[in-house]
Amino acid sequence: MIRDICKDEAFLQIPSEKATIEDLEIARDIVDTLIAHQEECVGLAANMISKSKNIIAVNIHGTVQVMLNPVITEAKNEYEAEEGCLSLDGVRKTKRFKSIVVEYDDLKFRKKSMKLSGFSAQIVQHEIDHLKGILI
Repeated sequence: MIRDICKDEAFLQIPSEKATIEDLEIARDIVDTLIAHQEECVGLAANMISKSKNIIAVNIHGTVQVMLNPVITEAKNEYEAEEGCLSLDGVRKTKRFKSIVVEYDDLKFRKKSMKLSGFSAQIVQHEIDHLKGILI
């Protein structure tokens, strides 16, 4: 189901809780909402649809990837980026890494690991910041 985008900064600053098997409907809603906003958005975190769970969906090279409980385990080559956000007005500067390794659970709660670089790495870092309550 397509959900409204949360713009409440106080809510967005609350760190999210671990996702469980009971949260799979939230993951589906995030994907539906991301697809509905694909012209203006490449990633969503659960709190952006008013759900405080550690779930993100990102568009990586045209494929929507869902990550439950994602954690960055490796990060290399820091740089300064400018990013916008569907939940916030304007563009802001932030620090990102050109290359990351992210570990997460897939939709069947199998442990996965993915190495990302460039814009894909930047998207995942932005969404994981959302899960931590970090706004840029």
